[in-house]
Amino acid sequence: MSVQRQTGRLPAEASELIGRHVELDRTRRLFEESRLVTLTGVGGVGKTRLALRAATEAQPRLRDGAWWVELSTLQRGTLLPHAIAEALPLVDRTSSPMIEVLAEYLADRELLLVLDTCEHLTGTCAVIAQALLAAAPGLRILVTSRSPLRIIEERVLTVAPLPVPEADDRGTGETDAMALLARRTTEAVAGFTVTATNRPDLVRLCRRLDGLPLAIELAAARLSELSVADLTERLADRFAVLGQTDEVAHDAEPPWHQALRTAIGWSHQLCTPAERLLWARLSVFAGSFDADAARRVCADTELPAERIPALLDALAHASLLTSAPSLGDGPRFRMLDTIREYGAGWLRRLGEEDRARRRHRDFYLALARAGSAAWLGPDQYAWYDRMTGDYDNIRAALEFCLTTPAPGDHTALELGGTLWFFWLGCEFAREGRLYLDQALAADTEPSRIRNRALWACGLASVILCDADATAARSAECAVDAERLGDTDAADFALALAMCAATLRSDPGQVERLAERLLGTGRHGSELTVPGFWARLASIRAYVAQGRIEEAIAHEEKLRAVCDRHGERLARALGHLLRAQAELARGRYEAAQVYGRLALEVTHRLQDNAAVGLSLDVLAAAAVATGQGERAARLLGLGQQVWETIGRAQAGVAELVAAHQACEQQARDALGDDAYEAAFRAGYDTDLDAGITYTLSKVPSDARPGS
Repeated sequence: MSVQRQTGRLPAEASELIGRHVELDRTRRLFEESRLVTLTGVGGVGKTRLALRAATEAQPRLRDGAWWVELSTLQRGTLLPHAIAEALPLVDRTSSPMIEVLAEYLADRELLLVLDTCEHLTGTCAVIAQALLAAAPGLRILVTSRSPLRIIEERVLTVAPLPVPEADDRGTGETDAMALLARRTTEAVAGFTVTATNRPDLVRLCRRLDGLPLAIELAAARLSELSVADLTERLADRFAVLGQTDEVAHDAEPPWHQALRTAIGWSHQLCTPAERLLWARLSVFAGSFDADAARRVCADTELPAERIPALLDALAHASLLTSAPSLGDGPRFRMLDTIREYGAGWLRRLGEEDRARRRHRDFYLALARAGSAAWLGPDQYAWYDRMTGDYDNIRAALEFCLTTPAPGDHTALELGGTLWFFWLGCEFAREGRLYLDQALAADTEPSRIRNRALWACGLASVILCDADATAARSAECAVDAERLGDTDAADFALALAMCAATLRSDPGQVERLAERLLGTGRHGSELTVPGFWARLASIRAYVAQGRIEEAIAHEEKLRAVCDRHGERLARALGHLLRAQAELARGRYEAAQVYGRLALEVTHRLQDNAAVGLSLDVLAAAAVATGQGERAARLLGLGQQVWETIGRAQAGVAELVAAHQACEQQARDALGDDAYEAAFRAGYDTDLDAGITYTLSKVPSDARPGS
């Protein structure tokens, strides 16, 4: 375990930054004056690109690195703390307010947060920035926004367009705008070079675009179709009619720089009618999307589905979309914020906004239904990747449901409840409960759809270790289930009551409720959520009571059902409990086998609490077999995980005691200095590399006869 732990997470720099040396130096000097710096300027001027370079340069000097928080798709300020936590390696499993969780996490760290694209959230960003800066003396914040936050701690740098050549340029020097245009044109047009012949037209083009980077990028992408002279003339025509015949109504536009609005409008004019229509409809996507999603949301008789892939490629070729490889079939596309805003304005003018957003919502509802049906099966990894990759769009669909309800429309409840597997299995329990609480408060009429939302909200409370909220949702669900004759909801209500008893450390009640669930006959051979929760709760209760053989019998039944269905997560959680059982009866080699099996799956699915508990089990098995140094390293590696959760060992008293006992045994075996050195080595190791090492490294220094 020698790879250093991750200190920061920034997007990759897709291309070399042209110019901006003065701005980078000014940003560094502003950070010497204050811990909050905001880069402002018009859309398309390059604020985000400048921030990325500044953060990349600063990262090596910060003990805990630089972390990027993308906010362009976030619609509500109340979710800003959640978005920051999501960007950080922080998966809190408590019910404390997220701002308090963030303040505690950042308090002793030295890092840079980059809050990118904040202009629609400036009020909330200001409040959150002030609170975090007050709580964390080692924190620095870099903001990009079209307008400043206007708080006393802030220092502002207004980013100007790139310098352009003089009108009578004779080629004596190269400005940054010319350098960018030449570089991007070379990428778009094979064999292109700047010559004495084409230089005057390039100078005119740079000046016409006022040195605005995004406008230059859009123009360069078209030079494979038009000569520089033709392109410049078309832009001149655009300027002549600007403000008279612009396609998008000015009252719907952000305050763009004239050159950018002209360049985007001109790019729009160069598109075919089908490309323009697709551009407008794609603006409803909040994040990245694939060709299938574009077909489902955008296709109709005007845009036949079979044409969508070619139209996407055409928009990407014109730099109106970016594309990147994905884990699935085909690339994923994304639209820059400024381009999306233009498309959204055009969509409104067409009168299609509401229809397009409902189609977007319906697509992600259908996706959620498919994921819910398939989650407990062999495609769990694929569904995890798909849903986490689409979270920006899922969030946008939920927001649309909550903000535009119609009489008799229960879509907010249905979507929130159908996403139970996402809240449970993809570490989004906090946001899930937030959405579900709002949907349940707004739609109070008992129904089967509402029952599902109730138990999904209860499951999120279980993940957050909130016994009282879990019990409250269980009771409400039980009443409505009985009223409606909803046996599925009744079983979930019982399962939630059992989980509340688990959180309250009441093994007797857990056992009674689990027996009632499993005795219904509905959760035996089939894999159901109440069934596997009953098995897991029973195993845990038996281990806590020292009834190891009964615990193992339940684990083997759970494993058999999971194996029949190809399910991974419930099986892995069963393996974790089996490892604890084997540890309790002194079978340390078996405990290591089951611990590694649990660790492999839970790390793949980012179940941090289970990852931490798996590392604890492996450390305990190591120290019991005379591997004190390995145990200390595993405890250090596990400490990284527990710091992201907010409650070590999930706050379970017997697990906390077992962890402390393991630590003391390792200290006794090694001595304090050697223990601290080994623990620090594990703590400083990159988590992914450390877990890969743990999974691949079969202990060779175990005590004979272990």
